[in-house]
Amino acid sequence: MVPMRDTVPVPAGADVGAQLDHYRRELTAYCYRMLGSPFEAEDAVQETMIRAWRGIDRFEGRAALRSWLYRIATNVSLDMLNGRERRARPMDLGPAREPVAANLNTLPEATWIQPVPDTLVAEDADPADVAVGRETVRLAFVAALQHLPPRQRAVLILCEVLRWQATEVAELLDTSVPSVNSALQRARATLSAAEVDTDTSPRTLDEADRELLARYVEAFQRYDIESLTSLIREDATQSMPPYDLWLRGRDDIFAWWWGPGIGCEGSRLVETMTANGSPAYGQYKPSPDGGFEPWALQVIEIEDGRIGELTFFLDTETLFPLFGLPPRLDD
Repeated sequence: MVPMRDTVPVPAGADVGAQLDHYRRELTAYCYRMLGSPFEAEDAVQETMIRAWRGIDRFEGRAALRSWLYRIATNVSLDMLNGRERRARPMDLGPAREPVAANLNTLPEATWIQPVPDTLVAEDADPADVAVGRETVRLAFVAALQHLPPRQRAVLILCEVLRWQATEVAELLDTSVPSVNSALQRARATLSAAEVDTDTSPRTLDEADRELLARYVEAFQRYDIESLTSLIREDATQSMPPYDLWLRGRDDIFAWWWGPGIGCEGSRLVETMTANGSPAYGQYKPSPDGGFEPWALQVIEIEDGRIGELTFFLDTETLFPLFGLPPRLDD
């Protein structure tokens, strides 16, 4: 997991704004794991910075600045989570269903885990630490965290992702070490009972993976079923937030693509920055007015040399600007 940095109190006469901003990216990653939304995470960090700035006169260096900021960020996140349903992925809400349009049901934006660009949350650190950090923002891992009550969620992230000691977490949460250890045990048990994937072993794309992705882009743009069959796992899954429908199995995925999803034929894919540690592409469908209009942010998971999971995030109005994708493509 990502190790805790050595920190020192704010020196007299320091540029407070620069000192606070130094921790913005790692706080964004922390709040994203807590909240499941990059937009809410940025709001939480902004509120953290405002509270820190207002309270800096009362911060006398009795604790490291980093610990103080995490205390504020935790309280802000817990306030935001108060009384709210957890964010999820479609597969967390029910079983896979048949690939027919009648099974499409739209749920509110607040229902869903949203993707985050790695550039917002990846630390400028040792490459090995960066790789592990990306694993702990993977969609499956962030969705797994949402199964936990908010305080347990904070304990698990602080102890197992950031490697804080139980004594440090107890101080941050104004509780005891036995309470922290008990919360950590309950959090682990909840995730185990839910059979959620919490594997955070670093995975990186190798040359074979990059070649696979290039072949996928070419085959998808040609809508070439024969080529796509050799690239996608037989047991692959597909989801399309904000729809709650998700599909299990290559046959059902293709039944959708060549059935209700046939409008995607002729699409163009534009590679963008990685999302949650995974390759991501902006998908643009042919427009009746010419050119191509935004349709989805595709986030692709590779498993054992083939594509194992496809997530089509359809909220392009907010996600495309976040990922630096153009609003449309010309011919």
